[in-house]
Formats: sequence, C-alpha cells, structure tokens
Amino acid sequence: MTDARLELTDEQWGGAEVGDYIALLKPRVMSLVIFTALVGMMVAPGGLHPVLAVVSLLCISVGAGASGALNMWYDADIDAVMKRTAGRPIPSGRILPSEALTFGLILSVFSVLVLGVAVNWLAAGLLAFTIFFYAVVYTVWLKRWTAQNIVIGGAAGALPPVVGWACVTGGLSYEPLVLFAIIFTWTPPHFWALALFASKDYAKAGIPMMPNVAGDASTRRQILAYSVLLAGVGLLPWVLGFGGLAYGVIAALLGAEFIRRAVVLLRQGDADNYRAAKKLFGFSIVYLFTLFAVLLVQAGLSAVLGA
Repeated sequence: MTDARLELTDEQWGGAEVGDYIALLKPRVMSLVIFTALVGMMVAPGGLHPVLAVVSLLCISVGAGASGALNMWYDADIDAVMKRTAGRPIPSGRILPSEALTFGLILSVFSVLVLGVAVNWLAAGLLAFTIFFYAVVYTVWLKRWTAQNIVIGGAAGALPPVVGWACVTGGLSYEPLVLFAIIFTWTPPHFWALALFASKDYAKAGIPMMPNVAGDASTRRQILAYSVLLAGVGLLPWVLGFGGLAYGVIAALLGAEFIRRAVVLLRQGDADNYRAAKKLFGFSIVYLFTLFAVLLVQAGLSAVLGA
C-alpha cells in the first residue's frame, strides 16, 4: 500500500492553497456534524446566548475538521491507492504529512480549549473524546483491523448532537442519546451500501470492509437488518415525546422506504453494477437529513411560539 507520491522529497512537495487545507477538514462531513450538533442544541431545553451558540458550533466544526485532518494524515498511504481518495492533498503531494498532522493537532487543542473556557467543560470533554475516537480508535485501530469498523466507529459521527446538547444544558439526558442512537444505527447501512459499489477500491487498499470480508450477500442481509432496526429507532423521538406527530409520520414513511430499498437491494444482488446500492446510499442521506430537519423546524417553531 505504498505510492510514489508519498516518497517525494521536501523540495518536491508543496503548492498547497487554502482550498487544500479546507479539503483536509473534510467539509462535507463537517457540514453534517454542524447540522446534527445544531439540532442537539435546538432540541435542548433552555437557551444559550447567541454568541456562545456560534462559538459552540464553531468549536464543534473545527474539532470535526481536526479529526478529518488527522484521519487523512494517518490514511495517506491507503488514500494514495484508492481511486476516490487519490486526489486528496497529501497523496497528491500538495501538503506534507507532517503539516497535516500539525494542522490537525493544533485545531484539536484549540477547539477543545475554547469550548471549555467559553461554554462548559462537559461539552469540551465530549468533543475531545469525539476527536480521539475518530482519529485514534476508528482510524488507527478499527478501520484496518475489523469489518465492524463502521459499526463501532460510527459512535464518533453520532456524538455531535450530544455535544450540542451539553453546550446548552451543561449535562446529558435521554434525548441526545436518542439522537446519537439514530445516527449510530444509520451508519452501517449507509456506509455498507457505499462499500458494495466501491468494494474493489477498498480491497485494493486492504481495508476489511464488510463486502470484502463477509461477501456481498451477507452485507446485503445485514443492511436489511440494520434498516429495520433504524426504522424503529427513528421513531423514538415521537414515542418519547420530543418529536411531534408530524415527525412521527415522516419518520414512519421514511423508515418504510428505507426498508423497501434494502429489500430491493437484497433481491437485486449485484445486477446493474449495484444500482440499488447506489440508490440506497443516496436515500440514506435524505433520510437522516430529513429527520433532523424536522426536529430542527419543530424546535424552532416551539421557541418562536413560546417566546
């Protein structure tokens, strides 16, 4: 898993632009982190001064970006041999690995310390744990060792709404844990759908994703099992009373559609170059965004009407 681009001399490296450092932060992942953290903050009881709310979201987003930079630093060797990641700043030779590592560490420390000093230390501690879990537990340990990497590692991506809640309340409750559970349960079918049509890329890099270890048929069955579980977990905000009737109806409909698409994938197999897997992957993004958007709108309306 080596690549000539990782053996360039210091003189050959360079040409980094602002956009390359932004790419290190994984902006698409960061946008999801910001969005789910915002929902956690809005659903939380009480309120936070607007300035502190902005600082909270900034720190959470910077912490997420720091995780992405550390991930790209450690994974530069496998990124170089995967088609969809070969153009990233490090394997393409635009940023030195040492620069990415320094960048990620500085942002990690900065985001945690500012959040702790400006908001509260519980939220800062949770953010620090999130960065550690993604950069060390998932990236260094799980990703290259077990096919359950996405299942266990999904905890890192599921923590932002918990951090957001802690920013507002200074504590924890069952509501943010439910939001955590939704994202945690959503992660395996989302990424395994991607792994089905990108299995050759993962195999080339030596990453033990589920299709490469257990086979495509087993992966499709597990996607269906998690989809059924997700449909039930997605209803919990309504069942537990912090998601309204509209949320319950939308969650039920989206959950049923998620299951339907997983069944189609199970029956279709690898026909049409896993077109069903690609469609499920795309729908999974719509599913998560819609559920959290409904909760956000509901919380916003409650705040306006209650003012």
